[in-house]
Amino acid sequence: MVQALRESSPYCLKFGDCVRGLAQLEARSVDVCVTSPPYNLGIDYGVYRDTKTEAEYLGWCDEWGAAVERVLKADGSFFLNLGAASATHPFFAFYVAVRVGRIFKLQNTIHWIKSISIEAQDGEIVSRGHFKPVNSQRFLNDCHEYIFHFTKTGGVELDRLALGVPYQDKTNVARWSHTGGRDRRCRGNTWFIPYETIQRRDKERPHPATFPVELAENCIRLHGVKKVTTMLDPFLGIGNSAIAARRCGIPRFIGFEIDETYLAEARRRIAER
Repeated sequence: MVQALRESSPYCLKFGDCVRGLAQLEARSVDVCVTSPPYNLGIDYGVYRDTKTEAEYLGWCDEWGAAVERVLKADGSFFLNLGAASATHPFFAFYVAVRVGRIFKLQNTIHWIKSISIEAQDGEIVSRGHFKPVNSQRFLNDCHEYIFHFTKTGGVELDRLALGVPYQDKTNVARWSHTGGRDRRCRGNTWFIPYETIQRRDKERPHPATFPVELAENCIRLHGVKKVTTMLDPFLGIGNSAIAARRCGIPRFIGFEIDETYLAEARRRIAER
């Protein structure tokens, strides 16, 4: 069951299955989709069963992938966040990306760095960000995930400098004609976006698997904020993508969530913005 969409509501956060909900939307009506589905790693989401067989899970990916493809505009962008588990599903992210890639064109692969340690020139080790420690003598702590940028044609132009960074070597500003005299270059496909530090998950981040608001913001800005009228998240969770849309001034947002507890939290959070 899916609650009927109200076209007059600019931010539609709806209770129900995303495949059924997407069927209610007009074809080619969404500019940007930013989402992260359950990873089928046995996480306790509450309502959703995160323990499908591989065949069941990939078949389900076919369903929601095709549903997103139907509603995405010809020049739209679909940003899909996926991670993996070293021991049980080492190729998970790639399995899903290849499956979805049969429906879309993979235009960019972005690495979301959640935590990093860098040795400074004086030898000091500087660490930033957060990660979930792995209690293992075989595997390293997993400090990153993927964002697969899919489009229908593989040729969608992006606002690369919306996420641009200054040149470290300032002589490059004059050396390269494409700079136009601006001290700004493409950031590349590696994004360091740490989680906010929290004290209590149940109060501050009551969901076992979320991406930061800033991650969704980056996706919107990369596609081009001025080009986005409608944004979609089929797996809304507690609404970080909706908050990103609000921050970027996106006129219309549509999200689906099957857990009423998460949906209530998403509605509460977006109402405060």
